[in-house]
Amino acid sequence: MVAKTIVVANWKMNPGSFREAKKLFDAEKKAAEKARGVSVIVAPPAIFLRELSQSYRGSKVAFAVQNAHFGAGGAYTGEISLAQTKDARARYVIVGHAERRAEGETDDDTRKKVAAALALKMTPILCVGESSRTGGGEQFNVVREQLRVGLADVAASALGRVLIVYEPLWTIGAKTTMNPREMHQMAIFMRKCVVDSHGEGGRSLKILYGGSVDEKNAGAMLRDGDVRGFLVGRASVNALEFGKLLEAIERAQ
Repeated sequence: MVAKTIVVANWKMNPGSFREAKKLFDAEKKAAEKARGVSVIVAPPAIFLRELSQSYRGSKVAFAVQNAHFGAGGAYTGEISLAQTKDARARYVIVGHAERRAEGETDDDTRKKVAAALALKMTPILCVGESSRTGGGEQFNVVREQLRVGLADVAASALGRVLIVYEPLWTIGAKTTMNPREMHQMAIFMRKCVVDSHGEGGRSLKILYGGSVDEKNAGAMLRDGDVRGFLVGRASVNALEFGKLLEAIERAQ
Protein backbone atom coordinates (compact mmCIF):
# COMPACT_ATOMS: atom_id res chain seq x y z
CA MET A 1 0.00 0.00 0.00
CA VAL A 2 1.37 3.42 -1.01
CA ALA A 3 1.70 5.81 1.92
CA LYS A 4 -0.51 8.87 1.75
CA THR A 5 1.01 12.23 1.00
CA ILE A 6 0.66 14.48 4.04
CA VAL A 7 -0.37 18.12 3.53
CA VAL A 8 -0.35 20.46 6.53
CA ALA A 9 -2.33 23.64 5.82
CA ASN A 10 -0.81 26.31 8.04
CA TRP A 11 -3.21 29.27 7.92
CA LYS A 12 -0.92 31.38 10.12
CA MET A 13 -2.78 34.50 11.35
CA ASN A 14 -5.52 34.20 8.72
CA PRO A 15 -8.37 34.78 8.01
CA GLY A 16 -9.77 37.77 9.90
CA SER A 17 -13.10 36.32 11.08
CA PHE A 18 -14.66 32.99 11.99
CA ARG A 19 -17.12 33.36 9.13
CA GLU A 20 -14.23 33.51 6.66
CA ALA A 21 -12.47 30.66 8.46
CA LYS A 22 -15.54 28.44 8.16
CA LYS A 23 -15.87 29.23 4.47
CA LEU A 24 -12.19 28.41 3.88
CA PHE A 25 -12.39 25.21 5.89
CA ASP A 26 -15.52 24.01 4.06
CA ALA A 27 -13.78 24.52 0.71
CA GLU A 28 -10.62 22.74 1.84
CA LYS A 29 -12.66 19.92 3.34
CA LYS A 30 -14.33 19.34 -0.04
CA ALA A 31 -10.97 19.36 -1.80
CA ALA A 32 -9.58 16.88 0.75
CA GLU A 33 -12.52 14.54 0.31
CA LYS A 34 -11.91 14.42 -3.45
CA ALA A 35 -8.15 13.89 -3.24
CA ARG A 36 -7.20 10.22 -3.07
CA GLY A 37 -3.96 9.31 -1.39
CA VAL A 38 -3.70 12.64 0.42
CA SER A 39 -4.00 13.19 4.17
CA VAL A 40 -4.88 16.80 5.06
CA ILE A 41 -4.10 18.45 8.39
CA VAL A 42 -5.54 21.94 8.90
CA ALA A 43 -3.83 24.32 11.34
CA PRO A 44 -6.13 27.32 11.85
CA PRO A 45 -5.55 30.14 14.34
CA ALA A 46 -6.15 28.68 17.79
CA ILE A 47 -9.17 30.90 18.41
CA PHE A 48 -11.02 29.11 15.57
CA LEU A 49 -9.85 25.58 16.39
CA ARG A 50 -12.58 24.30 18.71
CA GLU A 51 -15.52 25.55 16.70
CA LEU A 52 -14.15 24.24 13.41
CA SER A 53 -13.25 20.86 14.85
CA GLN A 54 -16.55 20.37 16.70
CA SER A 55 -18.58 21.04 13.57
CA TYR A 56 -16.59 18.57 11.47
CA ARG A 57 -17.88 15.01 11.29
CA GLY A 58 -15.68 13.51 8.60
CA SER A 59 -12.39 11.60 8.70
CA LYS A 60 -10.39 13.06 5.81
CA VAL A 61 -9.21 16.13 7.72
CA ALA A 62 -7.33 16.31 11.02
CA PHE A 63 -6.52 19.41 13.03
CA ALA A 64 -3.27 20.92 14.25
CA VAL A 65 -2.45 23.87 16.46
CA GLN A 66 0.18 26.29 15.16
CA ASN A 67 1.89 26.69 18.52
CA ALA A 68 1.35 25.76 22.17
CA HIS A 69 3.20 25.92 25.47
CA PHE A 70 4.90 22.79 26.80
CA GLY A 71 3.65 23.40 30.35
CA ALA A 72 0.50 21.74 31.68
CA GLY A 73 -0.74 25.02 33.13
CA GLY A 74 0.31 27.92 35.29
CA ALA A 75 1.23 31.59 35.13
CA TYR A 76 1.89 31.92 31.40
CA THR A 77 -0.23 34.88 30.36
CA GLY A 78 -1.27 34.72 26.73
CA GLU A 79 -0.19 31.12 26.21
CA ILE A 80 -2.29 28.02 25.58
CA SER A 81 -1.28 24.53 26.68
CA LEU A 82 -1.02 21.42 24.58
CA ALA A 83 -3.64 19.79 26.80
CA GLN A 84 -6.06 22.61 26.02
CA THR A 85 -5.50 22.22 22.29
CA LYS A 86 -5.99 18.48 22.53
CA ASP A 87 -9.29 19.12 24.31
CA ALA A 88 -10.23 21.26 21.29
CA ARG A 89 -9.56 18.17 19.12
CA ALA A 90 -6.11 19.07 17.79
CA ARG A 91 -4.13 15.90 17.11
CA TYR A 92 -1.01 17.62 15.81
CA VAL A 93 1.12 20.58 16.91
CA ILE A 94 3.57 22.59 14.80
CA VAL A 95 6.85 23.05 16.69
CA GLY A 96 9.76 25.33 15.82
CA HIS A 97 8.26 27.00 12.76
CA ALA A 98 10.63 29.56 11.25
CA GLU A 99 8.34 32.40 12.26
CA ARG A 100 8.22 31.16 15.85
CA ARG A 101 12.00 30.78 15.95
CA ALA A 102 12.27 34.37 14.69
CA GLU A 103 10.16 35.38 17.71
CA GLY A 104 12.63 33.71 20.06
CA GLU A 105 11.66 30.03 20.21
CA THR A 106 14.85 28.10 20.95
CA ASP A 107 16.01 24.59 20.15
CA ASP A 108 15.47 23.72 23.81
CA ASP A 109 11.88 25.01 23.61
CA THR A 110 11.30 22.67 20.68
CA ARG A 111 12.70 19.77 22.70
CA LYS A 112 10.23 20.41 25.51
CA LYS A 113 7.27 20.84 23.15
CA VAL A 114 8.04 17.68 21.18
CA ALA A 115 8.29 15.64 24.39
CA ALA A 116 5.14 17.18 25.87
CA ALA A 117 3.16 16.48 22.69
CA LEU A 118 4.23 12.84 22.61
CA ALA A 119 3.33 12.46 26.29
CA LEU A 120 -0.22 13.57 25.41
CA LYS A 121 -0.30 11.19 22.42
CA MET A 122 -0.30 14.13 20.01
CA THR A 123 1.91 14.25 16.92
CA PRO A 124 4.59 16.96 16.89
CA ILE A 125 5.43 18.49 13.51
CA LEU A 126 9.01 19.61 14.13
CA CYS A 127 10.33 22.26 11.74
CA VAL A 128 14.04 22.61 11.05
CA GLY A 129 15.97 24.66 8.52
CA GLU A 130 18.58 27.31 7.91
CA SER A 131 17.90 31.03 7.46
CA SER A 132 20.31 31.51 4.56
CA ARG A 133 22.84 29.74 2.35
CA THR A 134 26.31 31.02 1.69
CA GLY A 135 27.69 28.06 -0.25
CA GLY A 136 29.88 26.85 2.61
CA GLY A 137 27.56 24.06 3.76
CA GLU A 138 26.65 25.74 7.07
CA GLN A 139 23.05 24.61 6.61
CA PHE A 140 24.03 21.06 7.50
CA ASN A 141 25.42 22.11 10.88
CA VAL A 142 22.26 24.15 11.62
CA VAL A 143 19.90 21.30 10.73
CA ARG A 144 21.98 18.69 12.58
CA GLU A 145 21.84 20.72 15.79
CA GLN A 146 18.12 21.46 15.49
CA LEU A 147 17.41 17.75 15.05
CA ARG A 148 19.78 16.73 17.83
CA VAL A 149 18.17 19.00 20.42
CA GLY A 150 14.58 18.81 19.20
CA LEU A 151 14.56 15.00 19.29
CA ALA A 152 16.77 14.61 22.37
CA ASP A 153 13.92 13.38 24.59
CA VAL A 154 12.30 11.16 21.96
CA ALA A 155 12.77 7.43 22.41
CA ALA A 156 13.84 5.52 19.31
CA SER A 157 10.56 3.61 19.46
CA ALA A 158 8.61 6.91 19.23
CA LEU A 159 10.31 8.30 16.11
CA GLY A 160 7.45 7.10 13.94
CA ARG A 161 5.12 9.42 15.85
CA VAL A 162 7.03 12.55 14.81
CA LEU A 163 6.81 14.46 11.53
CA ILE A 164 9.85 16.49 10.49
CA VAL A 165 9.55 19.50 8.19
CA TYR A 166 12.57 20.80 6.34
CA GLU A 167 11.89 24.51 6.07
CA PRO A 168 14.62 26.52 4.30
CA LEU A 169 13.83 29.99 5.62
CA TRP A 170 15.25 31.73 2.56
CA THR A 171 12.42 30.28 0.44
CA ILE A 172 9.55 31.28 2.76
CA GLY A 173 7.24 33.62 0.88
CA ALA A 174 9.35 33.34 -2.29
CA LYS A 175 7.90 32.53 -5.68
CA THR A 176 10.09 29.51 -6.30
CA THR A 177 10.92 26.45 -4.24
CA MET A 178 14.34 24.91 -3.83
CA ASN A 179 15.56 22.34 -6.33
CA PRO A 180 14.11 18.86 -5.59
CA ARG A 181 17.58 17.30 -5.94
CA GLU A 182 18.85 19.61 -3.21
CA MET A 183 15.92 18.52 -1.06
CA HIS A 184 16.80 14.90 -1.73
CA GLN A 185 20.35 15.54 -0.56
CA MET A 186 19.06 17.21 2.60
CA ALA A 187 16.63 14.36 3.29
CA ILE A 188 19.47 11.84 3.12
CA PHE A 189 21.51 13.99 5.49
CA MET A 190 18.60 14.39 7.96
CA ARG A 191 18.00 10.65 8.07
CA LYS A 192 21.70 10.03 8.67
CA CYS A 193 21.66 12.50 11.59
CA VAL A 194 18.73 10.71 13.20
CA VAL A 195 20.22 7.27 12.56
CA ASP A 196 23.37 8.45 14.35
CA SER A 197 21.35 9.63 17.37
CA HIS A 198 18.43 7.17 17.47
CA GLY A 199 19.42 4.11 15.48
CA GLU A 200 18.06 2.48 12.35
CA GLY A 201 14.54 3.83 12.87
CA GLY A 202 15.86 7.12 11.53
CA ARG A 203 15.91 5.67 8.03
CA SER A 204 12.11 5.74 7.91
CA LEU A 205 11.84 9.31 9.18
CA LYS A 206 8.76 11.05 7.75
CA ILE A 207 10.07 14.25 6.17
CA LEU A 208 7.90 17.03 4.75
CA TYR A 209 9.01 20.04 2.74
CA GLY A 210 7.89 23.56 3.64
CA GLY A 211 8.79 26.53 1.50
CA SER A 212 6.71 28.17 -1.28
CA VAL A 213 4.83 25.03 -2.31
CA ASP A 214 2.10 25.22 -4.94
CA GLU A 215 0.56 23.15 -7.72
CA LYS A 216 3.43 23.99 -10.08
CA ASN A 217 6.28 22.54 -8.04
CA ALA A 218 4.68 19.96 -5.73
CA GLY A 219 4.81 17.09 -8.21
CA ALA A 220 8.53 17.44 -8.90
CA MET A 221 9.29 17.72 -5.20
CA LEU A 222 7.33 14.54 -4.46
CA ARG A 223 9.01 12.62 -7.28
CA ASP A 224 12.59 13.76 -6.75
CA GLY A 225 12.79 15.36 -3.30
CA ASP A 226 12.44 12.26 -1.10
CA VAL A 227 9.60 13.81 0.93
CA ARG A 228 6.30 12.48 2.26
CA GLY A 229 4.39 15.72 1.89
CA PHE A 230 4.29 19.43 2.54
CA LEU A 231 3.78 22.18 5.09
CA VAL A 232 1.85 24.80 3.12
CA GLY A 233 1.45 28.43 4.08
CA ARG A 234 0.41 30.91 1.39
CA ALA A 235 -1.47 28.41 -0.78
CA SER A 236 -3.41 27.09 2.21
CA VAL A 237 -5.39 30.32 2.71
CA ASN A 238 -6.56 30.42 -0.89
CA ALA A 239 -9.19 27.74 -1.41
CA LEU A 240 -8.73 27.65 -5.18
CA GLU A 241 -4.94 27.34 -4.96
CA PHE A 242 -5.21 24.70 -2.25
CA GLY A 243 -7.60 22.61 -4.36
CA LYS A 244 -5.22 22.80 -7.33
CA LEU A 245 -2.33 21.78 -5.08
CA LEU A 246 -4.15 18.64 -3.92
CA GLU A 247 -5.02 17.78 -7.52
CA ALA A 248 -1.37 18.16 -8.54
CA ILE A 249 -0.29 15.90 -5.69
CA GLU A 250 -2.85 13.28 -6.69
CA ARG A 251 -1.55 13.32 -10.28
CA ALA A 252 2.03 12.92 -9.09
CA GLN A 253 1.39 9.79 -7.03
